[in-house]
Amino acid sequence: MSGHKHTNRLGGESSPYLLQHAHNPVNWYPWGQEALARARAENKPILLSIGYSACHWCHVMERESFEDEKIAALMNEHFVNIKVDREERPDLDQIYMNAVQLMTRHGGWPLTVFLTPDLIPFYGGTYFPPDDRHGMPGFPRVILGVSDAFRTRPDEVAQSAQEILTELARMNPTRESAGAVSEELLDLALQTLSRSYDERHGGFGGAPKFPAAMNLEFLLRAHRRTGDTKALEMVNNTCRKMAEGGLYDQLGGGFHRYSTDARWLVPHFEKMLYDNALLSRLYLHAFQATGDVFYRRVAEETLDYIVREMTDPNGGFYSTQDADSEGVEGKFFVWEKEEIKELLGPVDAPLFNAYYDVTAGGNFEEKNILNVTRPAHVVASESGVMPERLDEAIERGRRVLFEAREARVKPARDEKVLTAWNGLMLESFAEAAVVLGREDYRAIAERNAEFILSTLKPDVLLHFYKDGQAKHVGFLDDYAFYISGLVTLYETTGTGRWLTEALALTEKMIEEFWDEADGGFFYTGKSGEQLIVRSKDYFDNATPSGNSVAAEVLLRLSVLTENESYRRKAVNIIRLVKDSVARYPSAFGYALGALDFYFSTPQEMVIISPREGDADVRLFMREIWGRYLPNKVVVQAVEGVEGASELLPLLRDRHAEGGRTTVYVCENYTCRQPVTTPEALASQLDENLSEGAGSI
Repeated sequence: MSGHKHTNRLGGESSPYLLQHAHNPVNWYPWGQEALARARAENKPILLSIGYSACHWCHVMERESFEDEKIAALMNEHFVNIKVDREERPDLDQIYMNAVQLMTRHGGWPLTVFLTPDLIPFYGGTYFPPDDRHGMPGFPRVILGVSDAFRTRPDEVAQSAQEILTELARMNPTRESAGAVSEELLDLALQTLSRSYDERHGGFGGAPKFPAAMNLEFLLRAHRRTGDTKALEMVNNTCRKMAEGGLYDQLGGGFHRYSTDARWLVPHFEKMLYDNALLSRLYLHAFQATGDVFYRRVAEETLDYIVREMTDPNGGFYSTQDADSEGVEGKFFVWEKEEIKELLGPVDAPLFNAYYDVTAGGNFEEKNILNVTRPAHVVASESGVMPERLDEAIERGRRVLFEAREARVKPARDEKVLTAWNGLMLESFAEAAVVLGREDYRAIAERNAEFILSTLKPDVLLHFYKDGQAKHVGFLDDYAFYISGLVTLYETTGTGRWLTEALALTEKMIEEFWDEADGGFFYTGKSGEQLIVRSKDYFDNATPSGNSVAAEVLLRLSVLTENESYRRKAVNIIRLVKDSVARYPSAFGYALGALDFYFSTPQEMVIISPREGDADVRLFMREIWGRYLPNKVVVQAVEGVEGASELLPLLRDRHAEGGRTTVYVCENYTCRQPVTTPEALASQLDENLSEGAGSI
């Protein structure tokens, strides 16, 4: 820490975001007893600043205000200043983001909240400029105004704080809906999403435009449930437009956070683990549903990006890559036309540039974001070459530009391993391994499971790992997301240990988070820090809510284990969110998937092999996972394994017929004839698919 003019209390933290602020002239504290005790002892308000390492506007506010000596002096004089990494403390972020949204009707990061010494918010906002501009008050004016109000009008501040606290306590639904939960809810959600759909560019609404992977997953399910062609068209158009736009990294794979425009061209360049987990799985499912190899390519390129750039040597997945490099947003990803000509030469460069819409003037600050605006056959025709020649130029150009880009200064990477986000990515790798026949993906998934379970589960599940240390008791989404990932890993590998671990975590999740009085899961567990409110999160935002994922995985586990209490808890969550889903279906994309599972008659597929490692198992798995069957459970076992049927009642009275691997397909308390060949299984599944379209 030597050589810096200023060093504050963040210098000993592990969070890259906190370390970015360790040499600000602001006297920052991390969240903890030292800061909170000082605020109480001096009766001083708290300035709470929440962000994350890949947040562009967090960097802007740091440069403009937190590195400014005069502004820092005002902050130090009037407040106890606390800096929080939202990825380390999502519980704090959730509470205080809700407060700011109540106060201002909008939210985002950086999040700037002013608290009483009792931690109750009384004023807040997001980004504040260093001086008055664009109708926004400058940060110094805000600091002085808030400080003056706290000192001279304490009764008003106390009343405002109490009103906000009361609203925070009643924000989430706590009573079950009085009305029946019917399948009409799914039809209503489909109609609502259709109305906000962008026919031209895909996606929903206008700029800025987010990928909305969970809503697109619901549309795939809607097509599977009803045969609605419009639902599939919305998925196809959106998935293709996103993957051909600047939102997708055309050279290295993986998706950026969101598009600043309506046509997916100019992204906010940060890359988040959770986006790429949700989107890689969406494209995998689109490939299952349509057979379009374009979707397979995007899924594989995205997962390969995670392997290359975002995987810890121990098996964990890192959380984010920054939007900026060398202090400039997007610099790593953009190109000049002449630069490409020098790299590819006079023959390939015109073809490459025509396909990826590269021009002398550029499409982003006089540079070019690679994106595809026309089909390859059209570009080939206009360029006077055969499609095969264009394909060669594109693939060769992608390799050359990727290698050249690797020599640039890369965006910073936040190497926190977050349990919840790892659960999402584990699930994607586990499914991709069997859908795409990638044994390397299976190894990555199993290595991740080994790492999380051995490193972040000493007793209770922990929230994150960084620099050799696992820290902070886990939150609901840590449990729910990782349980779901482990269940999928069991279903795709047949390794019983993963299911055993998932069930143990499920029991712990219920013990720690379930609300025995009103139902639903709290976000923080009994073992966690007690904050000003103990909230419940039901909305599916950038990531699914813990309650949505818990509901879906409890339904799956109830079918696998015949544990009726799991099903009752899932139904309770569904009833708690029913009215909100009806009003705002776009905010409940994952919950809609759980509802779809609930209203379906899940297919139970049991594979019994006569011996460990029987080669036929892989052939049967290829038939099962080669189709889009979202509402299924898959059980694998070797005949005669002791105790298996006690854990999984679906295995009772199931045998390997004639000493051959045998598959039983059951649905709605009825089983079909057991089959011993992949062809016979395919026939059963295809018959089932044709029966399922349009009816439940």
